[in-house]
Amino acid sequence: MTGWGGVNAIWLILAVFLTGINGIEAAGAKPIKILAIGTSLTQGYNLPPGTDFTAVLQAKLKAAGRDAVVINAGVSGDTSAGGLARVDWTLAEHFDGAIVELGSNDALRGLDVAQTRSNLDAILVKLKARGIVVLLTGMKAPRNLGPEYGLAFDAIYPELAKKHDVLFYPFFLEGVAANLKLNQADGIHPNEQGTQVIVRGMLPFVQKLIERIQAKTGFTVTQ
Repeated sequence: MTGWGGVNAIWLILAVFLTGINGIEAAGAKPIKILAIGTSLTQGYNLPPGTDFTAVLQAKLKAAGRDAVVINAGVSGDTSAGGLARVDWTLAEHFDGAIVELGSNDALRGLDVAQTRSNLDAILVKLKARGIVVLLTGMKAPRNLGPEYGLAFDAIYPELAKKHDVLFYPFFLEGVAANLKLNQADGIHPNEQGTQVIVRGMLPFVQKLIERIQAKTGFTVTQ
């Protein structure tokens, strides 16, 4: 093959090759999907649209150069049993990572600690079986339930995190619990400012979650 015909053929082959490379890069550049499964604390009880935990977290991640989508699977009033009951259909679509925030309503109702532990354990098993990288967030029992219940409940989270080798954020409401300025009138649910505090505290842990996803998939998920 000689002359202009040969040159044109070479350019055609090169164009096809580059198109294939660009297609591979585009597939690898898809934003990662993080499921946030939890209670009203995740759902954003009584907060204006766009100010809930997942929306604020996603915005902070994008500002930090992380191309990630955080899906809100919070249900107001949900217990660990409720979370376990809906986890299979919640995982009908693919997720790369998950933030698990469950158990606070169990403690508020004084439910059996062993059952809460069993439910959370089963949720982590299901997530890991699907290859989902997990960040477990801890919760603390109200102190009016007595020291024995409080110690047993609080211990659930670090023990399960160690058992399943998942990332662990010790207390979802760190810096917000019992602070009247950061909570709504009920003293339980964070307000917009409180949600910002929660996300700020948890952001480094979510960054680690993304790094684990990166290491697993081999893709760099940044803008």
